[in-house]
Amino acid sequence: MDQPKAAGPASPAAAVRPGDPYPLGATWDGDGTNFSVFSEVAERVRLCLFDEAGRETGVHDLTEVNAHCWHGYLPGIGPGQRYGYRVHGPWEPAKGHRCNPAKLLLDPYAKAVEGQVIWDEAVFPYRFDDPEDSFNDLDSAPFVPKSVVTDQGFDWEGDRHPCTPWHETVIYETHVRGFSIRHPDIPEALRGTYAGIAHPVALEYFNGLGVTAVELMPVHQFIHEAHLEEKGLRNYWGYSSIAYFAPHNEYTADSAAGDQVRQFRDMVKALHRAGIEVILDVVYNHTSEGNHLGPMLSLKGLDNAAYYRLMPDDARHYMDYTGTGNSLNMRHPHVLQMIMDSLRYWVIEMHVDGFRFDLAATLARELHEVDRLSAFFDIIQQDPVISQVKLIAEPWDIGEGGYQVGNFPPLWSEWNGRYRDTVRDFWRGEDRTLGEFAYRLTGSSDLYESSSRLPNASINFVTAHDGFTLRDLVSYNEKHNEANGEDNRDGEDHNRSWNCGVEGPSDDPEVTALRRRQQRNFLVTLLLSQGVPMLLGGDEIGRTQQGNNNAYCQDNDISWYDWTHVDRELLEFSRRLIHFQREHPVFRRRRWFQGQPIHGSEVTDIAWFTVAGERMAEEHWGEDYAKSLGVFLNGESIPAPDCQGRRIVDDSFYLIFNAHHEPLEFTLPDGVWGGRWVRELDTVEGWGKGDEAFDAKAVLQVAARSIVVLRHAA
Repeated sequence: MDQPKAAGPASPAAAVRPGDPYPLGATWDGDGTNFSVFSEVAERVRLCLFDEAGRETGVHDLTEVNAHCWHGYLPGIGPGQRYGYRVHGPWEPAKGHRCNPAKLLLDPYAKAVEGQVIWDEAVFPYRFDDPEDSFNDLDSAPFVPKSVVTDQGFDWEGDRHPCTPWHETVIYETHVRGFSIRHPDIPEALRGTYAGIAHPVALEYFNGLGVTAVELMPVHQFIHEAHLEEKGLRNYWGYSSIAYFAPHNEYTADSAAGDQVRQFRDMVKALHRAGIEVILDVVYNHTSEGNHLGPMLSLKGLDNAAYYRLMPDDARHYMDYTGTGNSLNMRHPHVLQMIMDSLRYWVIEMHVDGFRFDLAATLARELHEVDRLSAFFDIIQQDPVISQVKLIAEPWDIGEGGYQVGNFPPLWSEWNGRYRDTVRDFWRGEDRTLGEFAYRLTGSSDLYESSSRLPNASINFVTAHDGFTLRDLVSYNEKHNEANGEDNRDGEDHNRSWNCGVEGPSDDPEVTALRRRQQRNFLVTLLLSQGVPMLLGGDEIGRTQQGNNNAYCQDNDISWYDWTHVDRELLEFSRRLIHFQREHPVFRRRRWFQGQPIHGSEVTDIAWFTVAGERMAEEHWGEDYAKSLGVFLNGESIPAPDCQGRRIVDDSFYLIFNAHHEPLEFTLPDGVWGGRWVRELDTVEGWGKGDEAFDAKAVLQVAARSIVVLRHAA
């Protein structure tokens, strides 16, 4: 098929020097910029320059090719220069090749991106009247974002990673825009931006709450899909990346092109000064170019067969383990290189402290099945930079065999979906959950211990961005996603939620009291479980999404934090709880419980008791109706020393969990487990004053669906 000529004549070849193939991307050296881009299939690559009005000001052929990297150096080109690529090569969709020089392509290594996609037919490689076989020669340049040359110089002012140990980490998952967009104490011009997260009001809030790390939902440059914009919606969550080196450009205060790099660094520096780590939610499993009917924005036009997993018997179509239309081809060395270069860039140049990998099981797929020791994990393991930061896997995808909780290599921690499901089931009163609840409470040794991992392998969470908020979890039995425009068909149907008797908002005092208690039950369970707690941002202030459990497209009041209607009581409870957990190392042990006596004593490091105060026997765990138990945690049997090598000694605690629908009388154990106990908190009355004490064999009336935490009095 005949292909169109690229728009505009090439600028004089003498203007382009040979340059270097590495580093890839656009690298300014103070005098000019070196450009390099990978394409194994290209026959010709043209670099197109644009001014701030979007007018093309120069076209340069990159004639130097080294190891499939097309490169050239342009003197006098510096920060703020907008650019893109046009690639000439085969248009053979049946063979997986989709080169189309009419489409302006983003640089995969662009450090900054200007603009968003304008959804015109020109951004697609095919004509709408024949989407399967046609070739679209409309110029896409006026409708697509541009890559921007950046100045990588920055004064970090001695910035250092906080390096918070895993067992001392409390993660706060949040959204750059949603967190501050409605905050009345943050200047309006900074709301919804990186600067909003870095504002002193935000820093004081994070420190006051007690969290040690913020996990930011995707900040790699992403797009707003056409089908959403047609409905007046937007891609709020950002799981549609298109540039893995560029901070998203809509999270910046008004500034010059490319200034989002500086603003992001300013945010990191401010958070580090406050002792808070920055973890990025990264989406390396797919891009926003979708399937064969998706737009052509970058990788698809550069080298489709290299960058994407194609169907082995029909290269026209894409393998899709993510539900988004495509999956990156982790088997190709240049794809692996791009991801590793991206990760190193964010650690070395942007000073982030870790990553949470979206649908990480997809990254492990070398052929079809998930390979626990795939090339990606091998490379991560040996990398001297990436292996030293916090690595968190979302251990599933939608492909066959994609649920891989507990199966990631020792270096990794995982979002523990089993923890979420078990804790939800326990507190909504499901039968036969007691035994698994005990595993989750103690760090999920059944999932992680056999692979030589520690309790910090488990990222414990009850709620996350995907699903109900905590308030909605106790207020809705069913999802209410009508605002998404998909007739409530989207989102998870099996939420393991319980509305406490009334669907949605209620003025019934009994219902509202039970809901408040259930929220506290979830928070106490989360913070006092072994492993790493992750709090969904806004849960501590009672944030609601009005029953929407898939608010990915709701860039509005449904998703934004409502700082004018904060549940002050819940916030204060959450603050005290997080600080309580951080003050007591018995709740955040580095090593597993052994259930063995220590120091020649008969007292073990952990013990389980029935409502009657007797040691749990094997038959007690299997009773269908059992929804209550007591747990003794020995503060004098913490095996791992502190960072100075000193023995750690803490208070001992007795935790009472009653998920039964009626109050129960709990007898405190006696013998070697006896002693005098002081009530620290319960989820009915809140925090105790420390003046209510109980002796061995004392009987406590414990309210239905509640927790009591007792501390051993010296």
